[in-house]
Amino acid sequence: MNMGINDTEFKRQNRIKVNRYLNYVLWFFVITGPAVAAGVKAGIFPDITYGTCVSISVVVVVLSASHLLLMKKSPGSIATSLFALTALDALIVYMACSHVSIYLTWFLVPLLSLLFCDKFSYFYAISLNYILMAATTWLTAPYHALLRTDFDSAVACFADAIGGFTIETLIMAVSGYIVLKLAVGYYEELFDQNEIIREQQRSMKEKMDILDSMAEIYDNVNLIDFTENTEMSLRDAEQKKHGIDMSSQTHTLMNQRLMRQVMPDQLERFLTFTNITTVRERLTGKKLISADFIDIVSGWFRAQYITVESAPDGVPDIVIYTIRNVDEEKRREERLIRISMTDEMTRLFNRRCYEEDLAAYRGGALPEDFVLFSVDVNGLKTANDTMGHAAGDELIKGAADCLALSVGNGGKPYRTGGDEFMAIVRTDAPEDLRRTIREKAAGWHGVYAGALTMSVGYAACKDSPGATVDDLERLADADMYAEKEKYYRETGIERRRTVPLQ
Repeated sequence: MNMGINDTEFKRQNRIKVNRYLNYVLWFFVITGPAVAAGVKAGIFPDITYGTCVSISVVVVVLSASHLLLMKKSPGSIATSLFALTALDALIVYMACSHVSIYLTWFLVPLLSLLFCDKFSYFYAISLNYILMAATTWLTAPYHALLRTDFDSAVACFADAIGGFTIETLIMAVSGYIVLKLAVGYYEELFDQNEIIREQQRSMKEKMDILDSMAEIYDNVNLIDFTENTEMSLRDAEQKKHGIDMSSQTHTLMNQRLMRQVMPDQLERFLTFTNITTVRERLTGKKLISADFIDIVSGWFRAQYITVESAPDGVPDIVIYTIRNVDEEKRREERLIRISMTDEMTRLFNRRCYEEDLAAYRGGALPEDFVLFSVDVNGLKTANDTMGHAAGDELIKGAADCLALSVGNGGKPYRTGGDEFMAIVRTDAPEDLRRTIREKAAGWHGVYAGALTMSVGYAACKDSPGATVDDLERLADADMYAEKEKYYRETGIERRRTVPLQ
């Protein structure tokens, strides 16, 4: 039986096969004529003529050929099956009417109908068989009554024969039905099991197709089966399973190879993430867990454990472990972050970056050498009004360059507004840095603006013990505005606003 077919298709294919064998049986009955003729010659059938023998063979040939034609046209049709059963009954009727009585043959047809595993075919065979058997018995009763001395009439002979036939038919009908029911039940159970198996195969095929497609995407794909404690690389052509000894083994073969390529400062974190003894616990109730690491050769890579199949309690039974190079993605991400944190005009860090960096210092003790600088360009409005915005932009860019060159690797400079700058610096000599910024500005010359001056204020943690970053920011701004007020007073330049609102 082909376990890939359903119940209806099985019955159709079974009918084709049974019909083929029944056709062989019909053709085999062609020898009935010669066999009976041999019995006539031997005196076994004294009331049968040779013409009857020829007629039997001709009838068998016609029935067999007709059934063969039906098979070629509709091999799996139930009509073809019923024709075969009817043909056998017709042959038996003809032989019985010709006084060739083989009583066992009457019950052969219902027995053969069981092969179709179909209740309709069986009840058709048993009913037709009984009707034809009763009719034939009635027609031949006068002949058999003359041969026997214990019956005084054909009716008595018929009654005796049909009574036995009826009892035998009932026994045959009940027994056959039980056999048929058991057979059909057995096949239905097989098909139910087969459907479950096919569904599991479909599900497994879908999963394997997904895994195969994933194997094309990822650099390494490892299938880990916690029920069997095995691992198998889906990228290897052989796809051989390797055992995992959970009592002594903490990492799969794939990770044992990968750990030799992980950056030393990330190795401990990598070993913790890939520890095979804790994966199920960490993955319980989740679809995946992932982490990024750096390969000393190829750069950033992403390791992921993905649940494929889990138990009812959410504990994963089958997991795939994937490795994919994400170096380009990481670099692109870094570029985007850098762009989002950078001022477009000056290429310094922007206010957003400043606020995030400042937030990192909130809620904790500040380093002793922590210093906040507040810087502002002097005379920007005058430059814009007298020389145009090109000159103003030039001053802003010049101020950014001077600040960046002065701070260097000792801190981070930010453009926080139009001509406003901040710097977070780690230094023990903030006054020296203020002087350096002023000197850089004094030495600057532009195309539109000939000179640059900046008001520089700062607040150092060591000068204000216990101050928060917000306190230092206010102090640095106040110092810067004091410097700016001094500048305008010394130069005699008037300005609308000299002191920030407190």
